[in-house]
This record gives sequence, structure tokens and C-alpha cells, in this order.
Amino acid sequence: MKNILVTGGAGFIGSAFLRHMVAAYPEYNIICYDKLTYAGNVDNLLPVSDEENYRFERGDIADRRAVQRALEHYAIDTIVNFAAESHVDRSIIEPDAFIHTDVVGAYILLDEGRKHGIERFCQVSTDEVYGDIEVGFSVEDDRFLPNSPYAASKAGGELMARAYHVTYGMDIVITRGSNTYGPYQYPEKLVPLFTTEAMDDRPLPLYGDGKQIRDWLYVDDHARGVDCILHFGKTGEAYNLAGENQRHNIDVTRRILELLGKPASLIRHVPDREGHDRRYAMTAEKARALGWQRQYDFEDGLAATVGWYQENEWWWRKIKTGEYLEYYKRQYTERLASIR
Repeated sequence: MKNILVTGGAGFIGSAFLRHMVAAYPEYNIICYDKLTYAGNVDNLLPVSDEENYRFERGDIADRRAVQRALEHYAIDTIVNFAAESHVDRSIIEPDAFIHTDVVGAYILLDEGRKHGIERFCQVSTDEVYGDIEVGFSVEDDRFLPNSPYAASKAGGELMARAYHVTYGMDIVITRGSNTYGPYQYPEKLVPLFTTEAMDDRPLPLYGDGKQIRDWLYVDDHARGVDCILHFGKTGEAYNLAGENQRHNIDVTRRILELLGKPASLIRHVPDREGHDRRYAMTAEKARALGWQRQYDFEDGLAATVGWYQENEWWWRKIKTGEYLEYYKRQYTERLASIR
């Protein structure tokens, strides 16, 4: 492992992984390959922008020729694929974009990686492929029951990676992360959305009764988990990266308000989204057996995250304009109006 292509490396989890790898492995050449869609942000990479072992290449994983050029130019031997359309709400509105990136893009990366003799391919996936878990905990051999276009597209990318391992003998490992939060997260997801909206004393549109349960994983722990699986995972295997910190969405929302010193009256229960899963839960025993350990509990991680958004308004205020505002209006304005 010498020249690593990190696709989607300017996104939330991808940039955390990239920042970690650049610092932890100065002997590796780390190349960020990102299309810079709405959620890709070069500001996420400012902490490593001057490092000698980091490079940036703008490109789309679904553009075969661009992928070919990047693999050849940098003599890539390892691919870690974070590139994905990743927001469930957007997948309900525009599922075609998710199929294009998460399935077709993953296929093109795999196909070109095979042709170029890639030594290891790590496909980064999600706990949402398991679907709604009423009781118990998902393990890696459980069947897929995705319930949103996003979850289905991620399952499709995973299955393509498995097929390239079985059919062509590619060295593939897969990670499935739980609900991830932390600094640099695009403010459409629950924690950054509610944190930044509450800072401006705006209403927080909470879906339904807020009793949906998510398993929360701090982004730096997620990044270290992918590092662990990349280096020590058994070829052809998938590994859950679980936060093992289950919380109701309403409780997370209330805790954000407490940390900010804002009133609970900002919460607005709005009509739920279509096909909203009630609970995700996984075990992480398989990843722990390789040596991965979480370093953040939820309380400390959430406090650090809320504090980061308070201290870095420069980062998120310029995001919450233009396209972001158009999306917000489509997703929440009618819902908020319906409860007044």
C-alpha cells in the first residue's frame, strides 16, 4: 500500500479519513478524488492542504476516462470509496442521482481498479442496508432490506463490490458505518442542521414523534475504523462500524438545545418523511476483533461537535445559501407551515 485514492475525500466522513491518513501515514501518498458536488468542500481539507503526501484531483467516479487518468497518473494501488450521494431525504426527491453515483460509480471504480491491478479496494457502506431493525442487532451476515433509494443504492454498490471479489478475485473489504456525526458535516443532517438553526433561534423541524432510534458514531472513530479495516480486514469480508450509542432523535435534539442554552420550544414536530425507518442497531464485535476501539462516547462527542459549529460559523454560514436554501424550502417549508 503506497498510493491511495480516496474518492469522496472532500465530503464529511471522507475528509475525516483523509485528514487522519495524511497525518498517520507520512509514507503513503494520499490522493483525494472528488467531484465537489454540493456536499464536497475543499475547506474540509484545509488542515492537510500543505502536506507533502497529499494531492487533490477533481473528478467523478462515474466518469470512466477521468478515473482511468487518475489511476494511471498517480500509480494508484489502493482505492477507498467514500464517494456517494448520501442523504435519505434527497434520495426520495431525486433517486436517479443516487443510482448514478452509488451504483454506476461504484461499478466503474471497481472495473477500472480491476483493469489497473488495484491491490485493495475498500467500499464504504452504511448500516441502512439492513433496513428497519425492530429488535436485536444487525450482524454482517444478515440479509439486506433497504427501505429508501439511498439505502438501496448503497446496497447495490456493496453487492457489486462483492461480485468483483467473487468473480474476478479482487481484494475487497467493506465497512458499514452507523449514523455518523461530528465537525465538517454538511448542515442538512440532524446534528448540524439543528445546531446551526438553533443558534439562529429558528424552529427545528423534527420528523414525526421523534422516537426514531439511531446508533451514533463520532466521525473520527469512523475514520479510524475504516483505516483498521483497510489494513487488517480479511478480503471479501464486511465489517460493521457501530457507535453502540443508541438514542431517540428527540433526545438528541433536546441535548443539542441544552448544550446551546436554547429552549425546547424551538422543536416543531412536522409530518414524517416517506418510508422512515424507526431503528438501526448493529454489533461491532467483528471490527473490535481486528483492534478497532471507539474513543468517543456520545455525550463527549456531541458536546465537541456542537462546540465546533459554534466556533466555526465561517464554515457553515457560507454553505447555508443558494442551493442549500432551495433544498430547505422544498423539504421543510410546507411541513412547518402545516403545523401552524
